[in-house]
Amino acid sequence: MTGPVKRSLTVSGHRTSLSMEPEFWAVLKTLAKSRGLTTAGLIAEIDAARGKANLSSAARVYALKNAMATAAAGVPSRSRTDRK
Repeated sequence: MTGPVKRSLTVSGHRTSLSMEPEFWAVLKTLAKSRGLTTAGLIAEIDAARGKANLSSAARVYALKNAMATAAAGVPSRSRTDRK
């Protein structure tokens, strides 16, 4: 695992930057693609629903909740630790 990566995005017409670990960026990119969105489009949805939470934190929680829902549904994980 490496340190956080800072990326700049346009969210709802405003430039902003988020700092997250590459693993979170990868999950968010995959989730966005599966929904036919750009990563910025998904982040905009997260932004609209986050309330007072920090946007980077809200994005991490969103990614985690999706991973937990996938695990609860019995979909096998594809993390590096599961590969043999």
